[in-house]
Amino acid sequence: MRENRLKQLWAEDKAALGGWMVLPSSISAEYMAHAGFDWLCIDMQHGSIDYQVALGMLQAISTTGTVPIVRVPWNEPGIIMKTLDAGAYGVIVPMVNSRAEAEAAISACRYAPEGYRSYGPGRVVLYAGPDYFANANRTVLCICMIETREAIERAEEIISTPGLDAIYIGPSDLSVSLGLPPASDHDTPEFASAIDKVLALCKKHDVVAGAHCGTTDVAKKRIAQGFRFVQMADDAGALMRSSIASLAAMGERTGESAKVDA
Repeated sequence: MRENRLKQLWAEDKAALGGWMVLPSSISAEYMAHAGFDWLCIDMQHGSIDYQVALGMLQAISTTGTVPIVRVPWNEPGIIMKTLDAGAYGVIVPMVNSRAEAEAAISACRYAPEGYRSYGPGRVVLYAGPDYFANANRTVLCICMIETREAIERAEEIISTPGLDAIYIGPSDLSVSLGLPPASDHDTPEFASAIDKVLALCKKHDVVAGAHCGTTDVAKKRIAQGFRFVQMADDAGALMRSSIASLAAMGERTGESAKVDA
């Protein structure tokens, strides 16, 4: 079976740098994959990517060594299993607020006796290899998101759940839950304390700490803190920033009013 490069990086205590994709396009996924990220996440929770589009994006990522991850819409076993069968090497499960919810996510990712994932791997065998069934439980990643005040309060029971590979902090929802405007980072003591708590508990229970960072500055900060699963760029944002920078380079014609001559 094709190895999961993220596990290799984590075994060496190295940070895995990731990109985020919300644009429903296999072409943009292929471009992102060839950029050299360690992992790319197809976001099916937010944005406009449905299952059929995600399948094509997984095929595009397969043209490189980048590890394909999918954020599923919800902690629902059907879509988790179907996504893994399509070729995802891991799922990010949003809004996990208890140990029971973490157990449900993990069980959906594992074949018996470790879980209740239904057998019918489909396309993933083409990507991973014919011995997928024998090695999937040790290779596929189950990553639960901590992104609410409730999850922070129950962080130890979530993070200590057997079989969990990584935690992924969703800073925007966490911000909102703490009464702050959505952002990838804050200087407030409560937000900083929440980040520190998750990181410390991940180290205690030998779980990889991850975070959505949005920018390279925040990503560098998180890596310095000890996070090893770090998002630092996204397809839509990169397109927008590049376009704005190009328009700004032309002088006065910047902003929403700028138009391109025919």
